[in-house]
Amino acid sequence: MNRREFIAKSLAGGAALAAFPLLPSCAKTNSSVFSDDQLEERYAKLDEALARPVFRKELFSSPVIIESLELLELDGRYLCRVRSTDGAEGISVGHYSTGMLAPVFLGQVRGFFIGQDARELDALVEWVMMYRLNFRLGGLAIGVPLADIEFAILDMMGKIAGRPAAELIGGIRNPEVGLYVATELRELPLEEHFRRIKEEVAEYDVRALKIKVGFMWEGNRDIHYKGIPGKSEKLIGMVREHYGDDWTLYADANGYYGVEDAIRIGRILEEYRYGYFEEPVMFNRFEDIKRVTDALSIPIANGEQDQDFYNYRWLLANEGLDIVEPDTYYFGGFIRSMRVALMAEAMGKKCLTHMSGGGLGYVYNSLFVSALPNPVPHHEFKGTGTHVPFECPTSPLTIVGGVMKAPTGAGMGVVIDPGFVAKHKVL
Repeated sequence: MNRREFIAKSLAGGAALAAFPLLPSCAKTNSSVFSDDQLEERYAKLDEALARPVFRKELFSSPVIIESLELLELDGRYLCRVRSTDGAEGISVGHYSTGMLAPVFLGQVRGFFIGQDARELDALVEWVMMYRLNFRLGGLAIGVPLADIEFAILDMMGKIAGRPAAELIGGIRNPEVGLYVATELRELPLEEHFRRIKEEVAEYDVRALKIKVGFMWEGNRDIHYKGIPGKSEKLIGMVREHYGDDWTLYADANGYYGVEDAIRIGRILEEYRYGYFEEPVMFNRFEDIKRVTDALSIPIANGEQDQDFYNYRWLLANEGLDIVEPDTYYFGGFIRSMRVALMAEAMGKKCLTHMSGGGLGYVYNSLFVSALPNPVPHHEFKGTGTHVPFECPTSPLTIVGGVMKAPTGAGMGVVIDPGFVAKHKVL
């Protein structure tokens, strides 16, 4: 079975998918090898997509000068607040790692934005990497502080324009966002793991879920422990047999496997008709990712940990993956992540957003997906729990029939309780 046939077959089941584009457009011929001229053409196409403007500065006729950027703290959790010289204000909820990275926010990033015209946000989120040589930090160390700031600026600019953030980065293309329940639990014994999956999924009106395979558990301190032998192989089949063919299933290894084991597990996933295999090998081993992609028919997703456009550029140009997966916090915000999506679109690939952050991460994720030109059918969902008291006048933010309506209110679409904000101290 070729990749196109596999994708079409694996996603054909389930009425919940009927309203979504399927994934055959990310199909390709395995073991793709391009001539130098062909690669040059592909890179040119990617570079053209990367250079496209994202932020719609034409919506703002006058400069919006950033007067202040504040990091606010309460009980070890954080908000970012931006104000313009004209008195406009925007607020974002910090990532769970914002506290750890507060020195970067305060000492490396904030100063660059003070006095800048927020209409130039496209350029600002790139030039900040050169400021104080921030590119040396890499990954979430620079990405999270930058995202916290960008989200607050988008909130402010959206309020000025009276438009949702999605309209500021391209427009609302997907008013409803398809979701899958993301499960963790890989450290548990097989039967307990399976039981907990069923319990977590039963809380939501969905027909799609993702399981973890391999043993890449962040809490492990035993340098010799490799997980329970054979557990993932059994779990893959158990989940499919329990939920049946009208459910869409995905699997994530978080980079656990080497090439040979990734291919072996991938073939089991193919047998049980899983929709994609996420991070089968470590995210930055590009040749290994391509070897796995070439060997399998199941679509390969990668990118939640990526730190640079050129990582995606190589993988896309060389047909090294099928689905790009930026994390809007880790990668530095909506604009940079949208550029990844546009590169993928230029190569006929889809974009899957990785969801992290706690706080209002699930709200921000739905906003971003609502603007994507090339979304996959389902995006990551880890629940609606939050410590932030807020209202969303334009969406109940609940899942009905496997989808959530994205907010359409001005800015980030939510109103955070002013009393809650007032309790914070300015760092």
